[in-house]
Amino acid sequence: MTWPTYARLMRGQVLILRDREFVQAARSIGSGGGLILRRHLFPNTLSPLLVQASFDMGTVILAVAGLSFIGFGAQPPTPEWGVMISEGRNYITTHWWLAFFPAMGMLFAVAGFNLLGDGLRDVLDPRLRK
Repeated sequence: MTWPTYARLMRGQVLILRDREFVQAARSIGSGGGLILRRHLFPNTLSPLLVQASFDMGTVILAVAGLSFIGFGAQPPTPEWGVMISEGRNYITTHWWLAFFPAMGMLFAVAGFNLLGDGLRDVLDPRLRK
């Protein structure tokens, strides 16, 4: 959710990949540091960043909805899940669907991003392939 997470993840991946055979082979044929970074290191570090970003989307959705629910985010005419749930809780005993359906939409969106992250990790991580 914050940039240090992504920076640490990228640094760890680069430290792992810098001693791999394909980087040493590119270095041995005279490729410069910029070319090795663009053609070999960046494409191989992109998949963990995509997986982390998809997992963080659920956290961001919940944080924004939580702030809107307590009144620090979007304000009432704006259609946002936290605002809809906050306004619907006043009518929960008579019109339960006013809070239920926005909450279900948020639940499915967060679960969808988490499942997308799991799927991306399964597809993009070569260590999980058999």
